[in-house]
Amino acid sequence: MKDSENITALKGIGEKTAKLLKRIGITTIHELLLYYPRSYQSYLPPVKLAEAKPGETVTLELFVLADFKWKKVRNLSVGSGLCCDGEDRIAITFFNAPYMKKRMTKGCRYLFRGKLKTEGASIEKRRYSMDQPKLYSWDEYQKLTGQLWPCYGLTAGLTNRTLLKAARQALEVAASEPEEYIPADILEEYQLISRKEALWQIHFPRDYDHLLAARKRLVFDEFFLFLISIRQMKEYNEASHTDYPMIETAWPDRLLEQLPYTLTKAQLRVWDEIKEDLTSGFCMNRLVQGDVGSGKTIVAFLALLLAVSNGYQGAMMAPTEILAAQHFEQMVQLTDKHGLPFRPVLLTGSVSASAKKEIYQRIRDGDVNVIIGTHALIQEKVNYQKLGLVITDEQHRFGVRQRELLNEKGGGAHVLVMSATPIPRTLAIILYGDMHLSVIGELPADRLPIKNCVVGTSFRPKAYEFILREVRKGNQAYVICPMVEAGEEDTDGLENVTDYGERLKSILPEDVHVEILHGKMRPADKKRIMDAFAAGDVHVLVSTTVIEVGINVPRATVMMIENAERFGLAQLHQLRGRIGRGKEQSYCIFMNCSDNKQSMERLDILNHSNDGFKIAEEDLKHRGPGDLFGIRQSGDMDFKIADIYQDAELLKKISISVDKLLTSGELATESCAPLKRYLEENAGNFIDFRTI
Repeated sequence: MKDSENITALKGIGEKTAKLLKRIGITTIHELLLYYPRSYQSYLPPVKLAEAKPGETVTLELFVLADFKWKKVRNLSVGSGLCCDGEDRIAITFFNAPYMKKRMTKGCRYLFRGKLKTEGASIEKRRYSMDQPKLYSWDEYQKLTGQLWPCYGLTAGLTNRTLLKAARQALEVAASEPEEYIPADILEEYQLISRKEALWQIHFPRDYDHLLAARKRLVFDEFFLFLISIRQMKEYNEASHTDYPMIETAWPDRLLEQLPYTLTKAQLRVWDEIKEDLTSGFCMNRLVQGDVGSGKTIVAFLALLLAVSNGYQGAMMAPTEILAAQHFEQMVQLTDKHGLPFRPVLLTGSVSASAKKEIYQRIRDGDVNVIIGTHALIQEKVNYQKLGLVITDEQHRFGVRQRELLNEKGGGAHVLVMSATPIPRTLAIILYGDMHLSVIGELPADRLPIKNCVVGTSFRPKAYEFILREVRKGNQAYVICPMVEAGEEDTDGLENVTDYGERLKSILPEDVHVEILHGKMRPADKKRIMDAFAAGDVHVLVSTTVIEVGINVPRATVMMIENAERFGLAQLHQLRGRIGRGKEQSYCIFMNCSDNKQSMERLDILNHSNDGFKIAEEDLKHRGPGDLFGIRQSGDMDFKIADIYQDAELLKKISISVDKLLTSGELATESCAPLKRYLEENAGNFIDFRTI
């Protein structure tokens, strides 16, 4: 059996399970092998309440003191009762768990596993509680002890047990010993284990040391294979003549004079650099890095204005339909208000087939001169008449092949890449080595700095009161959760949008309109909810990180991020950038659900700075070798396991090795034949790290 086979080739994976696996991006055995665990559980012996650490996931042996009481709060079923470990009592609560009604009877004894919460300053007055614990019998629990067990990202209906069994079977039946494509001398230099061993140990580690060795090998492969493929694709700083020469026109300066605000010095400097590129006679290949809210979009519009006033078309590709629609609406408003020569069109996946056909014809005829959209811009049927400028926004969301396809449609067009992801200069030089780099390093002067606070879960009721006060003042709030929905297995106390939204509806007054938003919703539903939020009809939006990029709602003054310790600082900073976009004072509440000292120190960096680049540098200093999962910079990046911050030192070393390999000519030797073959077979499948 080959690992390229459909997932249904595995025993026990039928049509129903295959559909669930497809929801998390798994359709083949190969994709299953690369679906790495998000964390690991170690099942330690049960502890007494007095010995347990608050905020940690623990196992307690408890007996039920009295029958649980069940009640309905709006659409939420809540069961609560008291249990005891023989010395101390603890309040146990279940949400939407009707199957627990028969089990939670007086005198029953179980092992309860979940995150322990405490209230009260002194030990004598301490009150214990646990929400939604997992129940085990002694026999069940003993089978789990003494090992590291993988915890996978799940979806409703899919259990961790199902993924665990499928992963083990996939490892056993996939191609026996995959060909080793990394040259032997490099394997030895970096002390790397085999790829086959790495895959086994990442899914089923013997111990923590084996887990670290597996992760190191898989991170190495991601960096090494990508960097070598990218540097083969393009010569550094190669100057090529453009097919779309431009001259300066009056339109950009005219727009700058009419805008109700003045561009910052940084924006004007970057615009001058872009203008010089576009009028140089050579192809522009420039990256614009700018912190959230620094004003990259207006600079991109100025570049498009210069292109269309020279008679060319421009394309602007955004990673989400929400952001693409927002760019389109902003351009339409500017065009109507200032009489600009833009003739824009919006092209996304949710546009009807008949409308697409008409848009394709208008693009081909040159009837429209700015095409804004998502990956729909690179579909085969899209043929541009004179595509002179290609702009890709938040390019860490696109793979190399997507970006290359759009560039190819331009046939030597100018390329502008925009990113709000703050990357330390040492890493930017490696990742953007073949591009000219511009930085918009200041925010507009009228922006009030966001006030931040890092708090524990005991602050949650006060946070809800604060959100309600802001809503009563006419403002709005975001609540961010790391998961879409609860898995059926232990989820380490991670909050999910689906349950949280229902819970918040039951806590806040009925006249406060709460909605949920996540990436698995249909585009039309996402647009409807975002439009309602932008219009002020939705007061509190409970969302995943789908709102991370580009959403602009000036009345949103509060953001509360649950499980903040599970996000990378750069992503937290990106999320925070969705507030503070109006004239009102804005506030960001980072809910730290861990008692880990290092987590608190990391989050405290955000407490004292709103500067994304400074945060990135500090984040890099605080990263440690023990940080394995839960600190990814973005939930939407295509990384499987590598992290440019956490693995920065390894990235730097690999960059040197790749340069050495290419300049020495060693890639053409027999020892590198497997590597060369692998690169040829997988061309276009690697992540474009320059676009992070």
